[in-house]
Amino acid sequence: MSTTDTASRRRLLLALATCAAMALVATGCQDRAEQAREQAAAKRAADNVAADQAATAFDDAIAKENWALAKAQGDVLLAQYPGTPAAVRIRAQHAEAKVRTEVSREAMRLAALWAYNVESVTGGQQLSAAIYSRDRVDTDGGGARPVRLIFRDHPTWGRSSYLVLEAGDFDCYGRCRVQVKIDDKSATSMAANRPKTDEAIAMFIDDQRALWRMTRGARLMRIEFPVTAGGRRTAVFEVGGLERGRLQSWN
Repeated sequence: MSTTDTASRRRLLLALATCAAMALVATGCQDRAEQAREQAAAKRAADNVAADQAATAFDDAIAKENWALAKAQGDVLLAQYPGTPAAVRIRAQHAEAKVRTEVSREAMRLAALWAYNVESVTGGQQLSAAIYSRDRVDTDGGGARPVRLIFRDHPTWGRSSYLVLEAGDFDCYGRCRVQVKIDDKSATSMAANRPKTDEAIAMFIDDQRALWRMTRGARLMRIEFPVTAGGRRTAVFEVGGLERGRLQSWN
């Protein structure tokens, strides 16, 4: 056999070996790709099962109108399994649950602003509902302090509504007028008076029934009043959480 034939034969064998190796590589790549596809499919299936379970718990919370729990469960489902059919299905209800949760939290916050008291006094029980102003007010030039609004039902003195200061004084001995504004409505002028007593720095709003009625459906009540330090001040009260049943006879 000539040298040329030997070289040709070697090149042929090398080519065959190379093709075989390439075929093995291709087969290996195909196997790995198939394995990756199978793993991805298995993960999708597992995610769908887990998402369906989470969606069932979400649905149960929605049915019970437990909006905070529904929101929390929906948050987890959408974060962990965003592309699943269950995530797509609950998305709109989850948005509603978020809104309802915020509404519920705000209602609880407003309700917590009010303090109710039942006190045994001569002649029966004194009932009261009280709330502090949203912002502190400087009523004497010595720094801002809270102003308190109180509705009181006393067995002897009857019903009354009044403001209480922690410092300074109302410029309302005898009579004065205050301006009461509900939300974005026009202000209402109301008669008020500061009794001559040192028991508390209090100013009564004469038409307590009208003031009580003004809180119905209201969010904010602003009361502007005169002070002995000069000028007028305004206290803002977030009255939306008032439990009207606490002073049942007023309604």
